[in-house]
Amino acid sequence: MSTEVAEVIFDKVKALPAEQQTQVLEFVERLADDSQTEAIEANEGRPIWEVIAEISSQVPDEEWDQLPADGSLNHDHYLYGGPKKG
Repeated sequence: MSTEVAEVIFDKVKALPAEQQTQVLEFVERLADDSQTEAIEANEGRPIWEVIAEISSQVPDEEWDQLPADGSLNHDHYLYGGPKKG
């Protein structure tokens, strides 16, 4: 959402009585919940590896090239700062 639209919405909601502000909040929360539900339903029935493959295909090769090749061996080093192995 553009900042300009958000500001207009904020100004209009700010002018409403508290009870109506609460109703607007509940409406927006329902919209957000519906969006999340739609996203989940879009992935239902698909194996997790297909979802991962779809997401990872959107990452440019240059980003993959920056990842360490020894990540599984040295995961403690990369995650927690422990000493490198091997």
